[in-house]
Amino acid sequence: MTSVSETFQRLRDRGECALIPFVTAGDPDLETTAAALKTLAQNGADLIELGVPYSDPLADGPVIQAAATRSLQNGTTLDDVLNLVKTVSPDLSAPIILFTYYNPILNRGIETFMQDVAAVGVRGLVVPDLPLEEVDALLTAGDAAGVEVTLLVAPTSPADRIQAIAARSRGFIYLVSVTGVTGIRTEVQGRVQDLLNDLRQVTDKPIAVGFGVSQPEQAAQLQGWGADGVVVGSAFVKRLATGTPDVGLATISQFCAELKSAITPLKP
Repeated sequence: MTSVSETFQRLRDRGECALIPFVTAGDPDLETTAAALKTLAQNGADLIELGVPYSDPLADGPVIQAAATRSLQNGTTLDDVLNLVKTVSPDLSAPIILFTYYNPILNRGIETFMQDVAAVGVRGLVVPDLPLEEVDALLTAGDAAGVEVTLLVAPTSPADRIQAIAARSRGFIYLVSVTGVTGIRTEVQGRVQDLLNDLRQVTDKPIAVGFGVSQPEQAAQLQGWGADGVVVGSAFVKRLATGTPDVGLATISQFCAELKSAITPLKP
């Protein structure tokens, strides 16, 4: 499996925008999550965010909060998630980016956590509740283990903070499209285009937009504005949780293909 950076570079070389679906580990169960990861990778996902269920997911909206709650009620632990990645990652073409809050990392120890996730095949890490002022230890441990720690830029971030985040983020820069939590929204705020332009002035790193992206038309709009990637979370989580696991898997398979098609340029 290639790294996050290498994947973005390969897509850039082909003039493509990265599709990054998100699913919550253990919802509805770990077996279905394993099947979902394979299905997404086979139907257009270039990278995949895998959410570690957490009891107080402050950055997540109701759909992903409910998924995390169901997973925890099933008894899903961090070790379960890592075992899942270890089992599935050799069969995936799409690098796994782990999405977790900071407390589980601190609980295990930063260096141990990084070594553990790297050993099972995780290639990237997003920690939504980690402020810029406290990223040094995580970045150092991630660099040593070969796990790229991606930082988030919020719509409210001032220019100097945007520049500092861009300089330190690994793999890509995660641009949050809305002020608030994750969730399905009907349109993308025009402010995102301005933020993309602002970021382009200070960095040449890939920029992926997430939080609120839920439709192929929105993904295509973001690509048109210059995004290097789009992250789609709640729309996948909701579909996977609807009906039986087999129905959910079939639905996300089709949805993933539709999203990728929307951001894939037509060949001349």
